[in-house]
Amino acid sequence: MTRLHVDWTRCDGHGACAELVPELLASDEWGFPLSRTGERDPEVPVSLEEHADHAVRSCPLMALRLV
Repeated sequence: MTRLHVDWTRCDGHGACAELVPELLASDEWGFPLSRTGERDPEVPVSLEEHADHAVRSCPLMALRLV
């Protein structure tokens, strides 16, 4: 099982991750990601693994990782 982890010490609320995987993440009013499932590290379905990987690679502050 793959999960999407946000490193809150690095995240600056750019909001790119929520745009790239809106099925997993939403943005709060300041651009910080919110899990749509309420889990700290939402589970990434196999069908979204490629999109989640792209979000990880696109994060300007490297605040995302797949675990």
